[in-house]
Amino acid sequence: MADPLLEFFTQMDIQGGVVVQDSPKFDLDLYIQNYRGRTRFDRLLLIGRSSVKLCVEALKAALAEAKRGRDTQRYRDVFEYLRVAAPNDPDAVFDKKWVDRQDVANHEETQRLLTELKGYKNNLVKESIRMGNEDLAKHYEAIGDLNAASEHYSKMRPDVSTAKHVIDVGKHLVRVAIQRREWSMVAPHLVKMTLGGQYPEEERNAQPFIRTASGIALLGQEKYWEAALSFLDADPNVPPKAYNELASRNDIAVYGGLLALATMDRKQLQSMVLENQNFRVFLEPEPHIRRAVTMFVNGRYSACIEILEGYRTDYLLDIYLQKHVSKIYAKIRSKCVVQYLIPFSCVSLDTLEKAFGSPERPIEEELAVMIEEGVLEARIDGIERLVNTVKIDPRAQMQASALVSAENYEKQAIERLRRMAIAAADLELLPTKKQGLHLPLGGDISFGDQEIVMG
Repeated sequence: MADPLLEFFTQMDIQGGVVVQDSPKFDLDLYIQNYRGRTRFDRLLLIGRSSVKLCVEALKAALAEAKRGRDTQRYRDVFEYLRVAAPNDPDAVFDKKWVDRQDVANHEETQRLLTELKGYKNNLVKESIRMGNEDLAKHYEAIGDLNAASEHYSKMRPDVSTAKHVIDVGKHLVRVAIQRREWSMVAPHLVKMTLGGQYPEEERNAQPFIRTASGIALLGQEKYWEAALSFLDADPNVPPKAYNELASRNDIAVYGGLLALATMDRKQLQSMVLENQNFRVFLEPEPHIRRAVTMFVNGRYSACIEILEGYRTDYLLDIYLQKHVSKIYAKIRSKCVVQYLIPFSCVSLDTLEKAFGSPERPIEEELAVMIEEGVLEARIDGIERLVNTVKIDPRAQMQASALVSAENYEKQAIERLRRMAIAAADLELLPTKKQGLHLPLGGDISFGDQEIVMG
């Protein structure tokens, strides 16, 4: 690695960034063609900041992407990265003329749109006001002022008049919320996009966008089970253009497959992933995800982990997965180890090391952590180098369950006898909010949450 790159990634590491040494399996040009909108720049910048192999190529592509837009701050940011990583590159020259010209053009466009919107409000034409707010919000989003963009997208809502308008407003607000990483704000905007089945065509076209946005927001909140269900429910029959401002078809397959592996058991994976006809369409361009799920379902846990480890580099360069890769992979590894041990009462550490060994840390340490966290019921024999699984005695479990059932039956029997005695004494039970034992003026007795009325 050249000295400038070494300095660059040293700074990234100090700042807490992820540094990926290995080359990913994807081609950068083909990869970025799957997206449109502002996410293209975000993904290129992340790859440039994280991948040693693709750093300069990705930063140069991000610089070109920024100049195709109107956000001058993005251009300044990526230029600083490129200046440090490749100071001698021909593209590492700050284009001050373009920046000044674009800043002036942005200011003029902002004033023009504000003037137009003011005129629309004076004329009190709702459709014109809605379009004026939308044009101004799109402009703010394009120049990077996401707060103002969100504000004006929200102002469109009182003036919507069709189902398409309702969905468009929701898409705009969701897109901005995801860019700002305001995960908790995504769900309320998505709820307002539902039309109650009155407009099935519009809802069908918006379905994959809603499912994808919901899955990304839930992933950002580490709600992996709910996120997996959202991705698995996406409709593959809608063209990718409807949602590729957020993610591609490949991303839906990867997100859904990995999160399902991390949270579902074998039966659920078989029925909800492998036998899911809609999701199988998404899995076609990502066959390794299908293979990994199949290996897990068939009990070939080592092969499942091996497949996933081969693509770890790619996932560490994903804008939404990067922060969660370690945790998701740890969950999958833990599930594989637990499932592997189920048929055995005793397994040697050498066997486990051979099946699940990792260069990061010994399998013994990993097992100890799993036992401490309650993920694995087992004991480690350090002298004999054995793992003894703790089997639950079904007889003792049945007896404990029977005792609980007997106690519940006894409580119910006592309650029924009490009610029978009250009925035999010609007393009446009435519900009341009064608490404690006291004598009301009418002579009735209130006890607990019931009132006994003298007959």
